[in-house]
Amino acid sequence: SAPDYITVDSGDGGTGAAPMPLMDNVGLTIKESLPMASDVFYRYALHERIRIIASGKLITPAEVAWALASGADFVNSGRGFMFSLGCIQAMRCNKNTCPTGVTTHHPHLQKGLNPEDKALKVANYCRGIIHDVETIAHSCGVTRPRLLKRNHVRIVQDTGLSIPMDQLYPYPEILSEYKE
Repeated sequence: SAPDYITVDSGDGGTGAAPMPLMDNVGLTIKESLPMASDVFYRYALHERIRIIASGKLITPAEVAWALASGADFVNSGRGFMFSLGCIQAMRCNKNTCPTGVTTHHPHLQKGLNPEDKALKVANYCRGIIHDVETIAHSCGVTRPRLLKRNHVRIVQDTGLSIPMDQLYPYPEILSEYKE
């Protein structure tokens, strides 16, 4: 038996309610943790049984495409949808004083959150991400985003030059006892 999915989040941030020492100092970035987690799934032939969901500040089409190429099956983005609702990162999520009304139960502050208006903005964000990720996939020569692989990504190094992601993070060998 195995779980249906595992979500790989990152250590590079969190909600405005997270303690600052955790937000700034604990965990790996998604750029490092996702390829590592994907490699473990690959090595033990688990990709067909367990899906990887990537999270962690993946709010732009390029970041979503990168996550899919790195081994994620799905991407979720609380942050991206919070921004589309009007979040300004006031860091007051846990104080009931969110100035935009996104994370408060205070009736006066909630007036800033118009559901009819925000629903359209959220839908537009979602449609835009999907469209733009599909555009990136097509420009890489694949018919759909889930076909993106590490060889479709180049990582810029400190020298300013880039190398293919599959050179920086080569796929590991599947352990012989897990090969079909």
